[in-house]
Amino acid sequence: MTIEDLETICDSFPGVTKDIKWENHLCFNIGDKMFLVTAPDAVPPSATFKVPPDQFEELIARDGFSIADYIGRYHWVKLNDISLLSHKEWERYARQSYLLVASKLPKKQRTELGIPILNNPYG
Repeated sequence: MTIEDLETICDSFPGVTKDIKWENHLCFNIGDKMFLVTAPDAVPPSATFKVPPDQFEELIARDGFSIADYIGRYHWVKLNDISLLSHKEWERYARQSYLLVASKLPKKQRTELGIPILNNPYG
């Protein structure tokens, strides 16, 4: 996996925007809320994303994962090397994080952004 692969995955979701924060982090957003933060200049590239509470402990126990700095208490995890997950796994986790964050947006904003009805934000 590469940052470009993650970008392709995230760009396929409705209403996604990108920006650079903290000088060198490529962030993927929905409604101005981050759902995936990458560090493309890190060696190896890393990423941080939101997970459901019931997956949080399981993921941080896996090799390569840790609690995300500053936002870990909101069930965000950091993957120290993006290549540790397959393309299929990234599709799942990126979509899941997108839906978890999007589910907190007001219904009107979700409609304006073209986000589907969110009966199950876990993806």
